[in-house]
Amino acid sequence: MAPTSAAASRTVHWLWPLLLVLGSVTLTIAWLLVALSTGTQAGWMAVVAALEAAWMLRLGTFRPGRARVLVAAAATLLITLAANWSIAAAHIGSTLGLTPWESSLKLGPHLAWTLFGLANGLGELLWLLLGLVVAWRLAR
Repeated sequence: MAPTSAAASRTVHWLWPLLLVLGSVTLTIAWLLVALSTGTQAGWMAVVAALEAAWMLRLGTFRPGRARVLVAAAATLLITLAANWSIAAAHIGSTLGLTPWESSLKLGPHLAWTLFGLANGLGELLWLLLGLVVAWRLAR
């Protein structure tokens, strides 16, 4: 039996923000754990962040178009920022006896920017650019 147009018009469009936040938080934690266990910045996780953002927007029935592409790219950037902030906070906090969560609340933007510049090289920036391209391509 084919769905009627009335059933198709009742599709829930408010679910995508919840799915995107849930996926973004879990992916940020996963990125932190991967980075801490490997001892690297794990820049390749930016591509995983882009995949996750595009998938959550599709799963949450966000309509295709320019807005979905922009939201996917913004989510990829925010996940990258949050993950790098958490990685820096975890490294600084471990020397001070703080948990990553406590340290991330105490880390200032200037120190975070300095640590981001020292820890991330050209490779991580290329991974971020690739992640943005993947977000653009999959979110269309």
